[in-house]
Amino acid sequence: MARKVSFSALESRSARLRLKIRRRPYSGPSLARGISLMYRRNKTNGTWVLKASTGSNSYWTKGFALADDFEDADEKNVLTFHQAQGAAKKLARSDDGASTGTAPITVEGALADYRTDLITGAANPYNADWPLLHLASVLKSKPVALLTSLELKKWRDGLLGTLAPSTINRLCGCLRAALNLAARHDKRLQNREVWEVGLVNLPDAQQARNVILSDDKVREFVAAAYGVDDKFGLFTDTLAITGARPSQARRLRVEDLHDHPVRPKLMMSKSAKGGSRKRVEKKQQRYSVPITPELAAKLKAAAKGRADHAPLLLQSDGSPWGDNPGASYHNDVKKIVAAIGVDPDATMYALRHSSIVRMLLLNVPIRLVASLHNTSVKMIERTYSKYITEHSDDVSRHALLQHVPPSGENVVALAG
Repeated sequence: MARKVSFSALESRSARLRLKIRRRPYSGPSLARGISLMYRRNKTNGTWVLKASTGSNSYWTKGFALADDFEDADEKNVLTFHQAQGAAKKLARSDDGASTGTAPITVEGALADYRTDLITGAANPYNADWPLLHLASVLKSKPVALLTSLELKKWRDGLLGTLAPSTINRLCGCLRAALNLAARHDKRLQNREVWEVGLVNLPDAQQARNVILSDDKVREFVAAAYGVDDKFGLFTDTLAITGARPSQARRLRVEDLHDHPVRPKLMMSKSAKGGSRKRVEKKQQRYSVPITPELAAKLKAAAKGRADHAPLLLQSDGSPWGDNPGASYHNDVKKIVAAIGVDPDATMYALRHSSIVRMLLLNVPIRLVASLHNTSVKMIERTYSKYITEHSDDVSRHALLQHVPPSGENVVALAG
């Protein structure tokens, strides 16, 4: 059992409240070689502060929990003097018991490191930025080593009613990835089970429905987008014709347009989905996607006078669409969906889903459909099979058994 250190000036609530409120922490007891506990007196609950040696005649400090000055300890965010000792040593030491030379990483710090890692791997940093929009400041500043599964579960469950369960699961996945990265680089973090349990996926959370639009509704969608502005309309038109993901379309360059008078096409960059290995190399690869002469003419006019390496599709202010184009057009799409009277769950991805189902219903070989949409046959069969039956009435109805043959047809008697 770990020895508890006494220190009368900080040990009791009454002793701490006799101290003067100030920003600079009060010195406390030494807990081990190079590790000591300090206390900052605040107007409200004071703060326990860890002071640890870097091993080079310097030290770092880190506030890690509230003191039980005005409320009872909960062993998570509010700690007694003796509970703070154990938490301080846990933060300062590696798994072999030695003091480390770096401050313990917080949840916000883990997300910052994850953002850098995503950028280095040519991935979208939005996956690291997104959780910050939903985390309270207390959880952001919490050292990862002191996280508990219960507080993470409460945070996850608190999002219900605000976000769809499937969205919550994706958000938790982003946070888990950041915490796992932190644990790989800091051997003090031996509590991986905390976020694996606390951020486990919500049960029976269906993914957002893949809304399929009729061709007429797709045309209305595109026309409404042009009504917002020409640049947004052209971006939407390109997605509707190619079935590409917005992240792919925004990477198109002027040189990717091949405006053949009869068979125009775009050389679309691959999505690099499925992990970070060779992500940059994948994004540099191009594959051919046919487009209509009408779209080719619009793209050629929009690109006139710009360099080959310049972005092909721009926003209304002339800027590129950026890493997260959805953030720019989210509200416009919601208004379009309401205006044309389609499923309110429809997003810009409805254009991609509709493109895939349209080709399948027109008997385009599934392997070719997969290639044109930069996905796999397995993914199409798994994701779109249930929609094909729903939208194939006109195609399959003529094959139904007719007990009474239509008039005018010859009836052939069976032998026997």
